[in-house]
Amino acid sequence: MPLSEHEQRILEDIERRLQEEDPRFAQQVARSSLHSHVARRLRWGGVLFLTGFVLLILFTVSVWLAIAGFGLMLVAALFVYNELRRISGDQARALGTSGRFSVPGLLARWSQRFRGEPPPSD
Repeated sequence: MPLSEHEQRILEDIERRLQEEDPRFAQQVARSSLHSHVARRLRWGGVLFLTGFVLLILFTVSVWLAIAGFGLMLVAALFVYNELRRISGDQARALGTSGRFSVPGLLARWSQRFRGEPPPSD
C-alpha cells in the first residue's frame, strides 16, 4: 500500500531531522540491511554452536561441561533454524507464497539471487 502525499512528507521530514540530529546513526542505518542483520545473527549462532561443540569435546574434564556444551549446541541450532524460518517466511510473504521453511526452497532462492535472475512471478 503506497503512502499518501501527507505521509510521504512526514516521512521525509523525519528522515531529514534524523540526518541533522545524528548523522552518524543515520549513515549507519542506511548502510545496514536486513540481510546483513540476519547474516550477523547466523554467524553468532554458528559461533555458539562451535563453542558448545568444544565444550562437548571436553567431556573428559567434566561431564557437566559436556552437558552444558550439548545444551548450548541445541540452543544455537534452534536459534539458527528460527532465523532461517524467519528469512524464508519473509521472502515467501514478499513472493505471495506459503511461509513454510524448506531448505531446498531457500537454496533455490539464494542460487537465483547469486545468478542475478529475477524472482519468479506467479
